[in-house]
Amino acid sequence: MKIPVISIFDVGKTNKKLFLFDENYKIVYEKSARFTETTDEDGDPCENLESLRLSVFDSLREVFRRNEFEIKAINFSTYGASLVYIDEDGKPLAPLYNYLKSYPEDLLEQFYNTYGGKEKFSKETASPVLGSLNSGMQLYRIKHQKPELFAQIKYALHLPQYLSYLITGTPCSDITSIGCHTNLWDFTRNDYHDWVKREGVIDKLAPICASDAVMPASFPGNNYAVGVGLHDSSAALIPYLVNFHEPFVLISTGTWCISLNPFNDTPLTEDELHHDCLCYMQYQGKPVKASRLFAGYEHEQQVKRIAAHFNQNAVRYRNMPFDPEMIVSLREKNAKIADENANRGPLKESIFATRDLAGFASDTEAYHQLIMDLIEQQYYSTQLVLKDTPVRRIFVDGGFSKNAIYMNLLASAFPEMEVFAASMAQATAIGTALAIHRHWNSKPLPNDIIELKYYSVTHNAAL
Repeated sequence: MKIPVISIFDVGKTNKKLFLFDENYKIVYEKSARFTETTDEDGDPCENLESLRLSVFDSLREVFRRNEFEIKAINFSTYGASLVYIDEDGKPLAPLYNYLKSYPEDLLEQFYNTYGGKEKFSKETASPVLGSLNSGMQLYRIKHQKPELFAQIKYALHLPQYLSYLITGTPCSDITSIGCHTNLWDFTRNDYHDWVKREGVIDKLAPICASDAVMPASFPGNNYAVGVGLHDSSAALIPYLVNFHEPFVLISTGTWCISLNPFNDTPLTEDELHHDCLCYMQYQGKPVKASRLFAGYEHEQQVKRIAAHFNQNAVRYRNMPFDPEMIVSLREKNAKIADENANRGPLKESIFATRDLAGFASDTEAYHQLIMDLIEQQYYSTQLVLKDTPVRRIFVDGGFSKNAIYMNLLASAFPEMEVFAASMAQATAIGTALAIHRHWNSKPLPNDIIELKYYSVTHNAAL
C-alpha cells in the first residue's frame, strides 16, 4: 500500500530542501542541497537559476521512483524579493538578481519623485524604501536601464511561481509574493499601484491566482495537483492561522525577529514605517502588519563578545537556565540608568553593545543583561503591531523560543498576554502543504502539529 504524500520544495537563500509529508503532516522523506552562487553581468553574486531548475526535476524524478510513496500534490515556498524574467517560450532571459544588489541612487530618486515621494508612497504600498528588496524596483530598473531586455520579457514571475511554472506551464502571480514589500501593491486600494500601470509593468505580470489553488502538471498521464507557490514568511504563518482562531501575534525569531499580527489591518503610519514596520499578505489575501528587529544577528555578535571576554565557549549560552534573582539584582543595579532612559522609546540597536563587560561579575550575569536589553527592544517592536488590537496571545517560534531567559523575560514584559514558545518542525514547508490541504489530503486539518510551552510571569521577575 503506497503512502499518499505531498512534495514540498522549500527554497532558502542557503539551503534548498525537499520534503515529503504524509497525511498527518509527518516528514517521511527529506533531502537538502546547496548550490554555488554565480554572478550577474555586473559581477554581483546571485542564485544559480539553472542549478535550481535542474534540481527540481532531478529531485522529483528521484521521489517518483520510490515505490512506497504516491505523490498526490506538489507545492513550493521560497525567499521573496526575487524575480525570474521569462520569454514567450518560458526560458529565463536574465540572471536571478540578488535582492541585496545595490540600487542606483539617481534611479531611486527619480522613481519616488515621480510617484509622490518616499513617505506617501511607502504608506500606500506598506513597503519601506529598501532598493532591490522592493522587487518591483528591479522591474523599474530593467525598464529604464535595459529597455531591450524589458521588451523581450513575457512575464516577470516571483521565484515560487517560477518553480510552479516549471511543472505546470501556467504563469501565475501570487498575492503573498506581490504583497510583501514589493512596491507593487497599493494596500490603500487593494490593487496594483498606479505606477505599475503607468510604466507598462502590469503587462509583464502574470494573472493573479488564488494562493490555495492548484493546477494540473503539464506532463501527460500525471494526476497530481500543483500549487502556485508561496512566499516563505506568509507560508510559516499558515499553521498558526489553521490551528488558532483566537487573535494572536507570532514572533518569528531568527536573524530577524519579525512580529506578525494577522489581526491588525490598520494602514501603516509614518511613525511605524520609520520603525521598520511593513505589511505582509497572508495566503487568504488579508494584510498582516509586521515589525522587524535585527535581534538574532545582534545576539550572535554579542554572545561572541561575552564568550571572548570571559574565555568561554559560546555554545554554553544556548541552554543557559533562567535565574530570576539575577534579573532582580541587575534591575536594581540598572535602576538609575533606567530612570534616565525611561522615555527613550524604540531603539535601533540594544544598549548592550555599549556596555562595558568588565562591569559584570560573570558571563552568566552579562548574558542575562544582554537578553534583558534585547527584550526591551522586542517589547517596543512587538507593541507597534499589537496596539489597538484584541490580541491576548503571543507565540514565539525559531531560535529564541528555546531560550528560557528570553521566554521568561518576554512573559514578564507582556504580563497581560499569554506567552507561548511554539515548536514545529519545518513551519514554512508545513504551511505550504496546508495551503492546498483540501486538494490532496483525505483527512481533516490537523490540530496537533504545533507544540506549545506556556510561560507565566514569575512574580519576582515581573517588570
